[in-house]
Formats: sequence, C-alpha cells, structure tokens
Amino acid sequence: MTVKIRNEIVKTDFLIVGGGIAGLQAAIAAGEKGIDVVVAEKADTRRSGCGANGNDHFACYIPECHGDDFDLVLRQVNMTMDGGPWQDPSMMKLWLSRSYEVVQKWESIGINMRPTGKWNFEGHSVPGNQRYHLKFDGKNQKSALTQAAIANGARIMNKTVVNEILTGDDGRVVGAIAVDISQDAPEMVIIQTKSILIAAGAASRLYPGITPAYMFNDAGCPANTGAGQAMAYRAGARLANLEMAGGHAGPRYFARGGKGTWIGLTSDIHGKCITPYQDKPSRQNGDIASDIWPGSYRDRMRDGTGPSYMNCTETTDEDLDYMLHEAMVSEGIDSLTDQLDQRNISLRDSMIEFGSYNIGLSTQGIDIDIHAMSSIPGLYAAGNVVGNVKGNVSGAAIIGMVAGEHAAEYVKTVDEVSVEAHPLVAEKQALYTRLMEGGKGAHWKEAASTLQNIMNDYAGLYVRSESLLTAGLTYLRQLKAEALDSLGAENAHELMRTLEILDLIDIGEPLFLMALNRRETRASHKRSDYTYTNMLLNDKFQTIEKHGDEVVLDYRARW
Repeated sequence: MTVKIRNEIVKTDFLIVGGGIAGLQAAIAAGEKGIDVVVAEKADTRRSGCGANGNDHFACYIPECHGDDFDLVLRQVNMTMDGGPWQDPSMMKLWLSRSYEVVQKWESIGINMRPTGKWNFEGHSVPGNQRYHLKFDGKNQKSALTQAAIANGARIMNKTVVNEILTGDDGRVVGAIAVDISQDAPEMVIIQTKSILIAAGAASRLYPGITPAYMFNDAGCPANTGAGQAMAYRAGARLANLEMAGGHAGPRYFARGGKGTWIGLTSDIHGKCITPYQDKPSRQNGDIASDIWPGSYRDRMRDGTGPSYMNCTETTDEDLDYMLHEAMVSEGIDSLTDQLDQRNISLRDSMIEFGSYNIGLSTQGIDIDIHAMSSIPGLYAAGNVVGNVKGNVSGAAIIGMVAGEHAAEYVKTVDEVSVEAHPLVAEKQALYTRLMEGGKGAHWKEAASTLQNIMNDYAGLYVRSESLLTAGLTYLRQLKAEALDSLGAENAHELMRTLEILDLIDIGEPLFLMALNRRETRASHKRSDYTYTNMLLNDKFQTIEKHGDEVVLDYRARW
C-alpha cells in the first residue's frame, strides 16, 4: 500500500517533538509568550515518557532552605545523581538557579510539591551535606502538565511519530515529517514550522535489557528509542558523549526506576553494607551508593563478590510503611509493592537483589547552548535527549522551559518557509510505502535483537577495543542495509516499531565511531588497548556531527 500524505500541512511557530516533562514544560513557557505551539507525541501526553507514572524527587535549589552560598550548592549537588562530570558547569548552574521557578509553577498547576505541608528534602544525598532533592507527589504530573499546556494554547497531536527534521537552504529548521499512527493505516503528516524542540527522551532498547525476551521490561520508557538523537544527527546537529552509555540500578529482573525511593542499604549476601557512607538506613539521605556507584551491581557480579541487595531489614516500621505506600506510589512504581504482596514477601525479613541494567543513552545526545539550542539554528533540545546537561526530571522541566522561552523570541526573527516540495518528503514517503508493501517481510523484532547483540558484544560496557569496535561497526552497517531491504510492516503500529529500530541503528553508528575515536579508558568506556586515562581529555566532551557523507569528530572544552 502507498502511504498517503495528509492533504493539509500543519503550520505552527514551534513544534515540540515529545510530550514528556521537557516537551510539556516548553509548551507552557512558549504558550505564555503568545506563540503558536504544536506538541507531537508518539503515545499520549497524559501518560508518556520517563515521567509517565510519576516522580517523587525533584532536584532544586530553594534559597530559604539552602542559603545563599550557591557555589556550595553546586559542589554538593555535583556529588549526587544530578551532578557528575558529564555536563557543562554553566548548564548545571542554569538549571539549578531556575529550579525554584519550576517548583512554584508546578505547585500552581496542581502538582503537590509539599505533601508534608512544607519543603521536605530527602534521598539522593551524601551524608553530611545539605539535601537538594525535594520530596514531592508526582503521580499526576503528566495530566497536570498536559492541562496547563492546553490552557496556554498548545495543540496536542497524540499518536503522531515525528521521524525527520527538515532544514532549509540556509541550514535552519523549517519543518518536520511525521506519521499519524492512530488508525490501522498510517498517514504521513507534513509540518511547517519556524522552530523545533526535540524532547523525545533517551535511547532505550539499544542494548539488551535484563530480560531480553521481554524487551519492554525497562526502568525508563521503552518507547524512547533514540529518535531525537537520530533525527538530529541526520539533520547535521552536533552530538556529545554518545560513547559514554550508562545503565540503571534497581530490583534485578524487575526493571523499575526510583532507586532513590528505597530506604535501605546496598549490602552483600550477608547483609553487610558494601559502601562506607552509612551503617544504617536513612530516610533523609537514602542510599547514595546506587547513585554514585550504580555499576557496583554489575561489577560485583562480574568479579564474584556479588550478588548485591537492597537491605531494608533494619528500616523502621514507620519508614517502611512510608516507602511502600506513599513514596513508591508518588514515583509510580507501586507495581513493586503489588508484586511483593502477591508473593508474600516481607521486606522486614527479606533483602531484594539489585542489578544494573537498561544500558543505553540517557543524557548522552544533542549538544546544546545556554538557550537550549543545538548547532542547527532553530533546533532546540531538552530532557534525556541532551548530551551536556543532566538534572533528570527537574533538568528536563527547566531546560524545557528555557527552550520554550527562547524559541518564542527566535521565531520573531525568521520567516516561514514552504516545505511542501522539500526533497525529503518524497524520500520518506517512498521508505514508508516500501516498508508497508513489505508486509510479511522480516519482522522488526528480528532486527531489534540483532542490533542489541551487536551493541552488547562489540560496544558493551565490559570491554572495548579497536578490533571489537571495527568489527561491530561493520556488522551494524550490514544490519542497516539488510533492514532497509527486508523489513516489512503490516499496520501503523508495526511501522512505528520498524522506524524505531532504524533510528536505533542510526544512533548506534556514531556511538561506534566515537568509541573508536576515544583512545583511552574513562568511566564506562573501557578500552583493553588503551587502558590508561588520558589527562589531556579531562574536562572535555567528545562531539560528532555529520554533513552529507562527512563525519566530523572533535573534543571541546566543558564550559
């Protein structure tokens, strides 16, 4: 079947790709400034992205709670899950300095930021430091943000997969190509716009999950499959830090987020804490081990000292009840408590084995400036798709707000450009039609499992080398050619899944190239042929961008 193009071109000032935390916050900010906004979301903005089910920690700086020594705040936050070396210091300052604005905004739209009646900071904290993770009740955050975006004039297009960014002759953003998957037969949608925010989330499913046969058992959002990074790369945007893929920690084989929600200690099989940070469970500090050493679960299994456990046997009854029946509900992981109840497992008597899993790209991706703009004029990025700033839920919201504000000013400086005759329109229509006409060709799951094996075996986190990476890159390129030639889809849903795999393959290639180019061992990038850490690369990010067939790799200083 020929995939038809919708007759009417969608026109807007500001297209937001992804209706997660970053996307909706950007829609609110841009709408408040009076520009026309469209949010295109693959699923439904009321329940999508990594914040679909809720959150219970919001990293922020509130002067009345933390004092006026902002440099101290920066140093201490840098020790937690929201800090670390893989972000630009200026970007970290930006999101932290504006975090209180978003806290107040969220409270005003009906998200309960003070469930205890006051500002309450718990978890993700180094003992002895101030605490910066506001404990809030985010179970309604997506519905509240959706309502606020609509109230500020945003048009939301659910079940709409944006697959390509369109640029004009002068290199700036002029539009996008999307696919409406709301019906059994897919429909192409052409969008004409002056600016775009990519907020499409992390790249899950790039590597095998903890249960490969069940690839949607994911601690994040399995629908976030690197589309934003892939689209940006194809359009010529600069990406950063892809080779530094990381993982998540949580209950082994039952992949869920919210590791900081647990009130216990990371312990060995005998119940002894494996880190020196604290010797008893602390509701105030949480278990910082899983933040600063998430790879410990993987490392200890590999060297034979594991397994590792979350030990709540010494947690007070009051804190245990709070964790299970309030905190996990706010975080949206109460399926864990359901499982414990169904299996008659008591945390008072049993430790829960933790593992490291869901290797992928989260806060490795598009390189942005202080206005959240990429290297392509008019193309912004926020959330887990970004490669040089973290902050998790708060970082996504704050950088999304910044993007919305700046885009509202940017669109006043550029003219609208017609995209009806853009050459990529015909090219993409031909691709979608070929995939749909393939029908009963190779299934997307075949390509998905092959891709994950290639990534794990040749660009995994245990060991990398020039020979492994070179072989893996060859296999990846062969997979792409085979996928384009043989994949088929029988309906809109399968077309979406197939496009996801093609995006994952497209983002796997620059990861291989960057891993080959980083001739040292650093963090999760372990080279057997370059076992030392090159001090000349300290405080530098590796970047990659593609212009036609030319790929440019470089290192830039953190700023």
